[in-house]
Amino acid sequence: MALLENLTDPAVLASVNDVVDSLDDKDSVALAEAASAGIARLEAVRFRAVAQLNRHRDGARSVTQEVAFALSVVDNHAGALVAAAEALTSRLPRTLGLMDQGKLGGFGAMKVATATSWLSDDDARAVDAVLEDRIADKNPDQVRKAANHAANTIDPEGADRRASRDRDGRRLTLRHGETGVASIEVEDAPVEKAAAAYQRIDRAARALKTGGEARTLDQLRADVALDLLLGGQGGGSERSEVFLYMDLFTYLGLNDEPAELAGHGSLPAGLARHIATGPNTVLRRIVTDPLSGQVLDLGRDRYRPTAGLDEFVRVRDRECRRPGCHRPAQACDIDHSLPWQHGGHTNADELVDLCRRDHRLKDEPGWTYRLAPDGTLTITTPTGQTHDSTPPPLHPPRPPADEPPPF
Repeated sequence: MALLENLTDPAVLASVNDVVDSLDDKDSVALAEAASAGIARLEAVRFRAVAQLNRHRDGARSVTQEVAFALSVVDNHAGALVAAAEALTSRLPRTLGLMDQGKLGGFGAMKVATATSWLSDDDARAVDAVLEDRIADKNPDQVRKAANHAANTIDPEGADRRASRDRDGRRLTLRHGETGVASIEVEDAPVEKAAAAYQRIDRAARALKTGGEARTLDQLRADVALDLLLGGQGGGSERSEVFLYMDLFTYLGLNDEPAELAGHGSLPAGLARHIATGPNTVLRRIVTDPLSGQVLDLGRDRYRPTAGLDEFVRVRDRECRRPGCHRPAQACDIDHSLPWQHGGHTNADELVDLCRRDHRLKDEPGWTYRLAPDGTLTITTPTGQTHDSTPPPLHPPRPPADEPPPF
């Protein structure tokens, strides 16, 4: 579609608007993609303009208020825009370049700026270079995880200091609504405690969702949480788990490779060791391919075969296998990539984790899911676009023993 070449031209926009009602599904998706790319390029222009204003004013605090007024945004967002503009035009030129190419939106770029804000200029530029080939066309949560992992890797000691500082800033906030409602939130809580608390609330809510229960799961979760806070039982106490993926050498303190908490993302090595050595922690041996880092086996003493297979698939996948979905595998459905009634088998090579929403999406007309022998799940949308998802390795690929490590 030639009309998609320059969506920043008013004449082109007028032409597109004239024909948009006649587009089919595939052209509608293409137009939305082209519009997003054009928006990203314009956001890059906006960041440069804000950075120039900030330089003219020598970083004065009033710049934030001026930006807030000019762009009709709240002060907190204006401050974040100013900080991101300064970082993108000085320390993160490659991230800004991705915006110029229409491959990264402004919200994602701000995630990179936040993740690298505590690094030195040289380290920030190094992270910027690493991310250039990793974050194009990714959603903001994927960008956040990639940027945090790169930052934690390049300065592990600084990452531990930052994690300690951020966790010390935990607080409880109450925000009042307009119609007899309010929101209560524990901000910047230790991630392992927040994740375990949510799992306990979720399990209690699901236990209450019987045939005669009219409340939705969201309503039940809210009611259970408030009941627990007010001294009730929340439907009965249950053991909760979080899944921390950590290299043995990191656990032993022999290296500082970042770990990963399922559903959250990268954690600095020091914080991961702190969580892993808690009084109620249970460790499980996972055997991986030494070259690729993919899970090969899950150590256990004894188990029922069906339960063992279920647990293996969840540990291997970590999260919902739809690209961009980060619901922990322990809260997902185990599903056949090839329907059982059409020749599928119940083994690890044909099973994947999908959250309930994406499990249902798989059955919608026009969606196809294919699982390759190497574990790559390819999802094809009704408009013919394909998206790949591979189980994340537990460690970076390593060279064979007879090859020197890369520098």
